[in-house]
Amino acid sequence: MNRKMFAGSILLIAFASGASAQGSVSSPQTNAHYTQAQLKKLVRDAHTPEQYSALASYYGERQKNYLRLAGEEKLEWERRSRNVVGAAAKYPRPVDSARNLYEYYMYKASESGMLMAKASQLATPDRPVNAH
Repeated sequence: MNRKMFAGSILLIAFASGASAQGSVSSPQTNAHYTQAQLKKLVRDAHTPEQYSALASYYGERQKNYLRLAGEEKLEWERRSRNVVGAAAKYPRPVDSARNLYEYYMYKASESGMLMAKASQLATPDRPVNAH
């Protein structure tokens, strides 16, 4: 019986990780729907202003999404910080995990913002150096 349960749990984990590995990345406003492989290829092969614009809008939407998630997690962090005694005082405390998740989302939003700025800069046609 234990072998069957063990084998079943291994299969369940394998299916769950396979489904998440094949997940796709999408930008809701631009309707751009990329798999991780397609996104890497687009970044690697981008050379026209249109391709860089598509990347910039994708990264902009991704940044907005991470900022939204960070806002939600900050509210959860504040809610959890009200109860840090007793069983909730053991490490890692629920407040610590909420803070860590908030910091992660802010980091990813910052990273997406930098990538968006880089792609936006590459999307604009070259201007003369002395243009005012």
